[in-house]
Amino acid sequence: MSLLDKLRRVYSLDTLDTRFVVSSTTPPRQALASRDEGPQTATKDAQPSLWRTTEFYVYYIIFVTVVIQMVKSPMEVSKTTYPTYSKYSHLLSDGWIFGRKADNSDSQYSTFRDNVPYLIILLIAHPLLRRMYDIFWGANNYAQSNKSSKNSKLTQGLSPAAAADARLQQRVSFDVYFAGVFMIALHGFSASKVFGILYINYSLLKGLPREYLPAATWIFNIGILFANELGHGYPFATMASFFGASGTKWGIWMDHHGGLISRWEILFNLTILRLISFNMDYYWSLSSNGTNSSEKKQIDPADLSERDRVSIPAKPEDFTFRNYIGYTLYAPLYLTGPIITFNDFTSQMRYKLASITPDRTARYAVRFLVVFLTMEILIHYIYAVAISKADPDWSSYTPFQLSMLGYFNLHHIWLKLLIPWRFFRLWALTDGIDPPENMTRCMSNNYSILAFWRGWHRSFNRWIVRYMFIPLGGSQQSGLLGNIQKIGNYLLVFMFVAMWHDINLRLLMWGWLITIFVIPEISAKMLFPAKKYKERPTTYRILSGLGAIANILMLMVANLVGYALGVDGLKGLLHGMIGSTAGLALFAAISGCLFVGSQIMFEVREEEKRAGIDMKC
Repeated sequence: MSLLDKLRRVYSLDTLDTRFVVSSTTPPRQALASRDEGPQTATKDAQPSLWRTTEFYVYYIIFVTVVIQMVKSPMEVSKTTYPTYSKYSHLLSDGWIFGRKADNSDSQYSTFRDNVPYLIILLIAHPLLRRMYDIFWGANNYAQSNKSSKNSKLTQGLSPAAAADARLQQRVSFDVYFAGVFMIALHGFSASKVFGILYINYSLLKGLPREYLPAATWIFNIGILFANELGHGYPFATMASFFGASGTKWGIWMDHHGGLISRWEILFNLTILRLISFNMDYYWSLSSNGTNSSEKKQIDPADLSERDRVSIPAKPEDFTFRNYIGYTLYAPLYLTGPIITFNDFTSQMRYKLASITPDRTARYAVRFLVVFLTMEILIHYIYAVAISKADPDWSSYTPFQLSMLGYFNLHHIWLKLLIPWRFFRLWALTDGIDPPENMTRCMSNNYSILAFWRGWHRSFNRWIVRYMFIPLGGSQQSGLLGNIQKIGNYLLVFMFVAMWHDINLRLLMWGWLITIFVIPEISAKMLFPAKKYKERPTTYRILSGLGAIANILMLMVANLVGYALGVDGLKGLLHGMIGSTAGLALFAAISGCLFVGSQIMFEVREEEKRAGIDMKC
């Protein structure tokens, strides 16, 4: 295999997540074997290739020329010789690339970056400890339940189903023990607060009548979101103050022993999603009356499609406190996710997915290293975050420089989320669990607001769809009233997403902006349906490109407000960009470049369709 072929394999969708190339309704072993046999049939609506047309050769010239200038501009304003350097230089840290300073001023990413050596030790040690645990308990010989178990000491004489149950119990046993040590190391005495909330949620689940479970689950868990925020993690000193001065003294001492991450409440938002998943999967399982859905459908439980792994209820005996702790505090996914439903998690604990292979995991590790190094280069040569944090005088920059500072600020946000998500998914893959990939595409490879949110924090989006959007009515409604209801559902969803991230006005405004910006896209789809342009694909492509310009600009505005600059910062940035004739001319040029970019994005998706892949984003 040539170097180019190896590079292509590393950057294939199959490497990133087999869910991108396998239908959610197809058993993965069967689908992956089919893809290995040769080229796939193109989807029915795939268009002929445009890569070698005159139109696209013009786009290539524009693309290469503009991208070089886009990178060069923020690098120029990040030089030590630029007049504004002294205003933000105190936010920079010592770097390691050619003597450059590093912009490690983002507290969220710096926490991850500064702890990478310890995280790598964990990634290596955790699977090794599991292996040692299995060897110690004689479980190293148990067969994978989709193979013969004749030579297994632990499962000899057991049916495949019983062997799968043995694998589940063995893995959960290790996860529960590891979770106890892991939580104490992370949160110290505050681990007791986490276990306390988990116990209350489980008690509600088991103690309430079935009809009250959904309301109780949502009320309790949203209440915990607010309580954690308003109570600042319930400091022991505050709680112990009711017992007098001696109690306060002990409380302060306990607060000072809060582990590696004393602010446990910041991380608990992800655990909230797992609590809701466990409760709601249990609630829906009660409707199955204990019947085995996989047997009823006559499908192989060792090779379930993704949809079946999520929708087929776990066994009644799986909803135990022990499995609950193993799931909610599963170490590789505890800190950042990705999020996996309880049904899917339990299925994978019984049967290792065919998608997890040493070769694919190694390729995924290479992709993680490449994106991590990309971030290192970015923070060493483009100081967009530090500049925005230093309360800058935006008039010191040209309109083009301002636009690129905003653009690379967004890229920093994308990378600072992508890197931890990809690292912890790599850890899970190494441990034999395959959660969904959280980032479908590069931030700059999106033109639809709806598709962008399907591909950004993808596991959270899928969680939202299963546990919130579909129960609210989904998006299947038609007509004017149906679209109004759909928009109302989006508003509720994005308000929850904003509150889930952080309870503040800036993120609520982000949620409202996203909902408002969705309306033009939905309206355009109603006014210009694709089926009316089947005979005029070029016309439809041009119209879609014009719509893509508006969508991309609205996405940038919403995310700069919610995650980077806030409303006031955005006002200053926009005034500097379009508050002059030169700024307006730049805006027109940017719109033209976005049109070119959108046409290339369209063709990337058409290329995927020609390979039999339709990611719908």
